[in-house]
Amino acid sequence: MVKNVKPNEPIVTHIYTADPSAHVFEGKLYIYPSHDLEHDEPSNDNGDQYKMEDYHVLSIEDMDSPEVVDHGEVLHVKDVPWASRQMWAPDSAYKNGKYYFYFPARDKDGIFRIGVATGTSPAGPFTPEENYIPGSFSIDPAVYVDEDDRAYMYFGGLWGGQLEKWQTGTFKEEVTEGPAPTEPALGPIVAELTDDMLTFKSEPKEIKIIDEDGNPILAGDEDRRYFEGPWVHKYNGLYYLSYSTGTTHKIVYAVSENPQGPFVYKGTILTPVIGWTTHHSIVEFKDKWYLFYHDCSLSNGINHKRSVKFTEIKYNEDGTIQTIDPYGDK
Repeated sequence: MVKNVKPNEPIVTHIYTADPSAHVFEGKLYIYPSHDLEHDEPSNDNGDQYKMEDYHVLSIEDMDSPEVVDHGEVLHVKDVPWASRQMWAPDSAYKNGKYYFYFPARDKDGIFRIGVATGTSPAGPFTPEENYIPGSFSIDPAVYVDEDDRAYMYFGGLWGGQLEKWQTGTFKEEVTEGPAPTEPALGPIVAELTDDMLTFKSEPKEIKIIDEDGNPILAGDEDRRYFEGPWVHKYNGLYYLSYSTGTTHKIVYAVSENPQGPFVYKGTILTPVIGWTTHHSIVEFKDKWYLFYHDCSLSNGINHKRSVKFTEIKYNEDGTIQTIDPYGDK
């Protein structure tokens, strides 16, 4: 247990954690991060430095005086029959009296797929299905269960996440480039889940992200275009899609009246953090909204040694989100 955690400080320091997906289950806040392993190998654009093998679950009962509990390892790559390596950013959801844990990993051919495991407690452990979700690909699954009980998975990441290799609908290893800078950027993928939450009910489709005038965000617009880490939450009847811009290291967002888009770009939530990647989640807990994210401050900027942090987010009267500088109070 870690006591007296403060905003914009690592919530745990005994392990490196990243990619936090936060949810309220059973009256507590649960955080589902990836687990960075310590090593001294160099970084590259393919993300080979991110060698994560297992997952822990963290929880917090009270954000006013937060004490973080590490519930220990809940799933390891050796427990997943179809997976070979790189257990990257996960998520969790609750439905049908069960907890579902979603995770990406490379299959035996080195292709990223998305798997699902189930459990009876939000703290795990989770038992994986024998095979990955049919039709799944790329990384960063995030599942949103709507008020009507329909559930949607959002996923996809460029470069190491292989999203550009699926532009034709099938995996092409030789493809290394996305659209030209003047072409519409690749968007995240969405698929509705079946009632049992184990497979796709609908064919995965690309989400369109557009500007206020209805024009698509272009691939060359690196301050606004989608790169990885999709997250959807709902506020005042609107769906907010937030995501990482990758190369420009921001968390930005777009809104829609439909969970499958199109989404209209609105602005920046989080300015760049220490370290290359940025990945987040947004959750309401006890009438306040929180942003969970990570940076590399604890490791002095080593990209594969990251730490989960949190801060409160605030909305303006028109529903826009106030931009956060994670180091603004220092």
